[in-house]
Formats: sequence, C-alpha cells, structure tokens
Amino acid sequence: MKTYSISEVAKELNLTAYTLRYYDKEGLMPFVERTASRTRLFKESDIEALKVIECLKSTGMPIKEIKHFIDWCSDGDSTLQQRYEMFIERKATVESQLEELNKTMELIKHKCWYYKTALEAGTEDIHKNEKIEIPTTN
Repeated sequence: MKTYSISEVAKELNLTAYTLRYYDKEGLMPFVERTASRTRLFKESDIEALKVIECLKSTGMPIKEIKHFIDWCSDGDSTLQQRYEMFIERKATVESQLEELNKTMELIKHKCWYYKTALEAGTEDIHKNEKIEIPTTN
C-alpha cells in the first residue's frame, strides 16, 4: 500500500504541513498511522478523509464540530443517523450561502453593465433620470 508524507499530502490538498499538524493536534486525524519515529504516514483513504474535512470547513463548520463528525466515523454504524443529519444541515447551509452569492453576483453583473454603458457614453449621466433594468445576461 502506497503511503504519503505530510508534505506530499499538503501539496496534494493545497494546504500547509502546519495546517495538517494542527488538524492532527485537534484530533481530526486519528486514522493517520505513524512510524516508530512518529512520522505520519498517509494512505489514500486518509487523503479522502481530509478532503471531507476540508469540505466541511469550507461550509463554515467549526473545527470542534468537525471533530464530532470524525468521532462519529470512528464509532461506526451506530452514528449513521447523526452523520446523515449533519450532512443534511450542511446542505441547507451551503444552499443558503449559494443563494446569497447569487444575489451578490446579480448586483455585480448589474454594476458591470452600468459602468460599461457609462464608459461607452463617456459619462454616468446616461443613467440619471432613467429606470435601470438589470440585464439577465452577462
């Protein structure tokens, strides 16, 4: 079975070795084996687990809650319901974030259109005294 060093895993996941050490210190990597000299040896399955950790982190989930998830994984099938509910909750969080980002994108698209048309006219005055419709395309 192929194993990877902390620097190889850090590069693969676009993280720092420091971040991986922090995750280990916080108990997010109980699955990672070590050599007699305490060097971490990562397997493919460890990298996949770290991808899930990064996914959860990107949703804004605190490290402490991610640790609960890791503990549930270690507990096995008896925690399937908790893990399922946690991902349902994360899904709702991400859907809400997407909704907010879509609103932000609409405003940005409008401002791109606004300034493009003002540049073409040589003045912002073209937008004064007119009702501005937000275009639906780029």
